Amino acid sequence: MAKRQSLKELQERLAQRLSVAKTEAVTAAWLAVESNGSRYLLPLVQSGEIFPWSAVQRVPYTKPWYLGVASLRGGLHGVIDLAALVESASPVAGSAALASQGERITSESRLVSLHTALGVNAVIWIDRLLGLRSAAMFSGFGSKPDGAPSYFNRSLKDAQGLHWQELDLQVLVGEPEFLAIAA
Repeated sequence: MAKRQSLKELQERLAQRLSVAKTEAVTAAWLAVESNGSRYLLPLVQSGEIFPWSAVQRVPYTKPWYLGVASLRGGLHGVIDLAALVESASPVAGSAALASQGERITSESRLVSLHTALGVNAVIWIDRLLGLRSAAMFSGFGSKPDGAPSYFNRSLKDAQGLHWQELDLQVLVGEPEFLAIAA
């Protein structure tokens, strides 16, 4: 009889925990990344798979932010240097002088693919992943910085006072400048 009672209590506690978890669930909205010292938020619904750094085959006569192509899971993907792209779009938007690519490639370097629904077979090179973020993790929401590229959304400030820039990858892939990689 005591075993039945304890089992019933366990089931009730589990049911209560599940209902609390459902109401308090925090849904992550962004993939937090760092590139050349700047922090960016990539929308999860616009991001795809995350790959470790891979050998990139250079493509001649392309813009400096287009590093070349990489073979990932048997497919060729264009590799975009996020820091160089932001710097080329708006020198004001970049937070620091662009370090050389050789200095920035580390064991933490990653390639983040764009979601297949965006229709572009490309990956964004970032210096390191910083995890997932939700809106509840930010205390301040600002507007788009003056002179910022069109794919910049609002800027955000987290509880530690760090500034983040939200990117809209769908707007990015629609930019004529992004689609014209020839130098």
